[in-house]
Amino acid sequence: MLLLVCLSFGITACTSPDQYRAAIEERDAEIAQLREERARLKGDRQRMQSDLDTMTAQLREASMRAQREPEVIQVPVQAETGLEDLGVGYAYRDGVAVITIPSQISFPSGSATLSDNGKRALREVASVLRSRHPGGTYSIEGHTDTDPISKSKFANNRDLSLARAMAVLTSLVEEYELSDDQCVVVGHSQYRPINPSDSKDAKAQNRRVEIVVYDGGR
Repeated sequence: MLLLVCLSFGITACTSPDQYRAAIEERDAEIAQLREERARLKGDRQRMQSDLDTMTAQLREASMRAQREPEVIQVPVQAETGLEDLGVGYAYRDGVAVITIPSQISFPSGSATLSDNGKRALREVASVLRSRHPGGTYSIEGHTDTDPISKSKFANNRDLSLARAMAVLTSLVEEYELSDDQCVVVGHSQYRPINPSDSKDAKAQNRRVEIVVYDGGR
């Protein structure tokens, strides 16, 4: 019996260290695998954060650029005759009719009161709208240059552009009997120039009221 106990003890003492080492090696392998996975996840997170930072910076730059650089619109092409003698442009931009009334023939500086020349021009504009675009929607859009308001009752260029568009709307509806429900009024201020340069001629181009005609309704 004593011999059997000794043999059993000897076998146990011989095999337990191997099992212990195997368990340790298995645990170490699992730890190493977990560390590798953590390192991989950390790398993925850093790359994703870098991509996010890059996109955020690009979005911020685009937003700042949009604020610094006003949208430059395409000058109307395919000019047609009819209103040019009055100094009014009648053309198509991207397939949409655009009637351009320069401020120098329609409003005194800093004012939203139509001049006599402006009223005569609007009489012909109303005739063109009735004859060529009777069922359209007329977006009457005021534009200014970048010069700040001075010696005027208007607080800023936004107010002036909107007031001039409203003056054109009122004249077309009350004096020349266009339908008010066909008209939309917009004040763009200086933010949609035809010519973005700072020259005197460019500023004169940018001061205008446009009537954008959507023949199928807006």
